[in-house]
Amino acid sequence: MNQQQMMKLRKMQKQVMEAQAKLEATIFTGTAGGGVVKAEVKGNHEVISVVIDKEAAQDDLEMVQDMIVLAINDALKKIEEESDKLMGGFNLPQGFGF
Repeated sequence: MNQQQMMKLRKMQKQVMEAQAKLEATIFTGTAGGGVVKAEVKGNHEVISVVIDKEAAQDDLEMVQDMIVLAINDALKKIEEESDKLMGGFNLPQGFGF
């Protein structure tokens, strides 16, 4: 690998690290039950909050528990989609990763 390729690789690595840091700091909101349950998860997969509509909590506890799981999974899916979008822009060669 020549000097110019190494410089391009270092620049790309820096961009990937910056994109990853941005992703990890971003808060994603997942919902379930038409907004009855909302979950906020940071891009590093840290759950920040879960908000449950008061009326729903009184109706059916098991259903609310299921909606919590669905809302968190919805937020995690959004993280994965954003990650794919950000990292896909780098056109990394097959088998190349950080």
